[in-house]
Amino acid sequence: MFIQTEQTPNPATLKFLPGRDVLGRGTADFPSRDGAAASPLAQRLFEIDGVQGVFLGADFVTITKAGDKEWFLLKPSILGVIMEHFTANRPVLLEEAAGDGHVASADDDEIVTQIKELLDTRVRPAVAQDGGDITFYGFEEGVVYLEMKGACSGCPSSTATLKAGIENMLRHYIPEVVEVRAVR
Repeated sequence: MFIQTEQTPNPATLKFLPGRDVLGRGTADFPSRDGAAASPLAQRLFEIDGVQGVFLGADFVTITKAGDKEWFLLKPSILGVIMEHFTANRPVLLEEAAGDGHVASADDDEIVTQIKELLDTRVRPAVAQDGGDITFYGFEEGVVYLEMKGACSGCPSSTATLKAGIENMLRHYIPEVVEVRAVR
C-alpha cells in the first residue's frame, strides 16, 4: 500500500491519500480525541503524540497537528497507523457516523435549496481538494452560516475563502445573500 501526502493551505494540517476509499461518501470530523469513539481509525491516530484533529473524507484522511510538533517526526507514525488499519481491513467507522454535509429537506425554501445546491456542486469539491469540508448551518436575514471542517478549520486562509470565494459566488447567483459567516 502506498499512501500519498499533500500539503493543505493550513500549515498545521496534512492530507493523507491511502489510494482507496476511506468513507466512500460523506465526511466525519473529529476535532478532538473526545469524540473519536465512533472511529477506530481516528482513535488510533489520536494515540500519536501531537495529533490534535482527524478529519475523514471520501478518499482521504486529514490530520491536524499540535503547533509544537514537526511533520517530519509525525508522518512516519501516521503513515504506519493508516497503512496497518487498511491492511487489516478494520472499519473506519463503527456506525453510520458520516455526514454528507447538508441534506435537502422538504422544509427548505427555494433560496436555501439553491444555496445547498451551489455549496454541493461548486464549493465542497474544491474544499475537499484541500482536505476539508464545509457544512451549511442556516440562512437568516440574508446571512448564510457555514462551518469549515478538516484542513479548513483554523486555516489562515479560511476567512478569505469564506468572504472572497464563497460569499462572492453565492451573492452572484442568489441576490438575497448579503453575507457569509463562519459559525465556529
